[in-house]
Amino acid sequence: MIKSLFERIFVAYNGSKSSQNAVMYAILMAKLYKCQVKVSYIVDVESIKKLSLTKFIVTDEAEEIKSQLMLDGERKLRYAQELAKSKGITLETQLRYGSVWSEIIMAADEFKASLILLGGALETNYFASLNKSSISNQNSEIIGSAHCSVLVVKQPYLEQLFKMA
Repeated sequence: MIKSLFERIFVAYNGSKSSQNAVMYAILMAKLYKCQVKVSYIVDVESIKKLSLTKFIVTDEAEEIKSQLMLDGERKLRYAQELAKSKGITLETQLRYGSVWSEIIMAADEFKASLILLGGALETNYFASLNKSSISNQNSEIIGSAHCSVLVVKQPYLEQLFKMA
């Protein structure tokens, strides 16, 4: 029997609609292909550190922001687990700290991922598609640095597909 191309799927999750779609996509893939899924939320302490060094925020504010992001990440990871449970799937979650794109690469490597799923915003108009956000810059860093295949999820109507599955 031929080995599955997707035995271990890693999902980068930040709570955005597009990354939530990536989580749902991974859950559907796990249901279809019987693969393992790991979802990670990265607390971007590197950006907090840069803001603190430039005196944009003070040290006390930096710690408060980090604490809030940790709580937010834990809540979002619980939500990902609830989504998986609703489809009879078990997934592993992890809260990490550091620079987002490099932590994603390290976490995927540690998990021995065969596929990384990233959320990709569906552009609704021409002007929105011209807007280059930091997320898309991070996605390009991940795509260029990953040691496995990377899939950017842009599946329209994914929520409806997820509900029907």
